[in-house]
Amino acid sequence: MEVPELLRLWVLAASAPALCVVTAMALGVSQTTLPDHHVLPDHRISSETGTIFVHELERELFQEAFPTGSEDDDAAPITFQAHLRDHPDLPRWLRYLQRDPYQPGYLYGCPTASEVGTHTIEVLAYNRRTYATVSQRLVITVIPAPGGEPPYQGEFLVGNRNVEELLPEAAREMFLQGSAGVWERGDLQVINVTSALDRGGRVPLPIEGRKEGVYVKVGSHSPFSPCLESAVSPQSRFRCSLGQQPLASCYDTFAPHFSIRWCNLTLLRVWPSPTTLGPVWGSGVLEEDGDFQPPTEVPPQDLLPGFLVTLLVPLVVAALLCLLLGHLMCCRREGVQKRDLQTSDIQLVHHTTIHGDTEELRHMAGSRDVIRDVPRPLSTLPMFNVRTGQRINPMPSPRDGARVPLLPQ
Repeated sequence: MEVPELLRLWVLAASAPALCVVTAMALGVSQTTLPDHHVLPDHRISSETGTIFVHELERELFQEAFPTGSEDDDAAPITFQAHLRDHPDLPRWLRYLQRDPYQPGYLYGCPTASEVGTHTIEVLAYNRRTYATVSQRLVITVIPAPGGEPPYQGEFLVGNRNVEELLPEAAREMFLQGSAGVWERGDLQVINVTSALDRGGRVPLPIEGRKEGVYVKVGSHSPFSPCLESAVSPQSRFRCSLGQQPLASCYDTFAPHFSIRWCNLTLLRVWPSPTTLGPVWGSGVLEEDGDFQPPTEVPPQDLLPGFLVTLLVPLVVAALLCLLLGHLMCCRREGVQKRDLQTSDIQLVHHTTIHGDTEELRHMAGSRDVIRDVPRPLSTLPMFNVRTGQRINPMPSPRDGARVPLLPQ
């Protein structure tokens, strides 16, 4: 690392140590070079597909690694940050939750068959009072479940719990006991736990007793019980649309610890997906006397048919379009004579009169600056009686109007 970058990090550490940690991680600085930083040994965990994975980030474990500064460090707030190694965030199947700096953090999720392998998660904990940091690597090995994914899955909505209240193992065991009472089976397992806020739920009001709600998915290899099937029947859905409780032929064994919203119950039948064999990878080493011989000659190819198709087809299409357009524009014209024969004489005379007056006005406007002695237009000449010779101004004064007859009575 260059000297100016180290100086800048130490200046940030003196002013805002938390900002120093974030900036150093963004710049790709090794965590071992940060001030007041300790590294815990790697922790290896294994998880099976189709089953929920929960890892609790214990505050006591990280507090023991912080340098002792005062007597109040045991109650210091601790904030965790977790991300996949060499990546800025967690894998898509893993989620992180910490409700409060004085509570532990949780990494939880349900790995699928595509996530089989090893995942290295880097966890960074820092003291919000002294800004000392402690890091630890979690090596999570995801292995396929021996019995495969449970084909029968039911998702319950627990209305009186938050997601961190169902992550501890004791709470999950208690929920499985309640599920076994309505499922009438004992081979149950929790597949996933999801907060209702992640499904579009509303944030509860800050009133005591209001919870976010948690979706808990439980799976089994045994079919659903008649009690669960009656809860999702069309009659029960109709009662839910009316705001009533659905039909249930069994006792609610979740009460009083868990308040289940039976109208949100979902039963799924998961069919096993066919596994496709992937490519067989070799050792990558050629056998003896098996040197790779690249091809030296290319077989000749006849490009004439492709060239003719590419060139002639657009030309033929263009010629056909030109012929069609010429036929429409030239051969289907009616002509002036045919148009005049189909037009009435009054309309033709009217059109001719308007056309002649327009031409006369254009001629006068174009030649008024060149020729001064321009005859007056016929429309401005005085009208006269052929028999008597009486004339009248075409533009009468207000005293004379249209009521004055031209021909004497």
